[in-house]
Amino acid sequence: MKALGDEAETRRILDDPASAPDGKLRAALAFVQKLSQAPGTVTAGDVRVLLEAGISRQGVADVIYVCFLFATYTRLSDTLGWEVPSAAAFDAGARSLLKRGYL
Repeated sequence: MKALGDEAETRRILDDPASAPDGKLRAALAFVQKLSQAPGTVTAGDVRVLLEAGISRQGVADVIYVCFLFATYTRLSDTLGWEVPSAAAFDAGARSLLKRGYL
């Protein structure tokens, strides 16, 4: 939960994405929320908002891929009963993803 280096700040932004200090992050989080909660309503205009915020085409694709992967992981976790063994294990995994990326 320390992706931004500050657990409290990260929690605040996840609770209220509109409070993110960076326009790109605000746009990406709003898009992910819409894609997760109402995927059938996502339009080219929603993608245009990301591009206008300064997110590259590859960045848009990355946002979509990460959203898709986490939706898949959540469904698998719920179905198979996976659990994170500890907060330390979660943090270690997050550090690894931040360092190496998702691909």
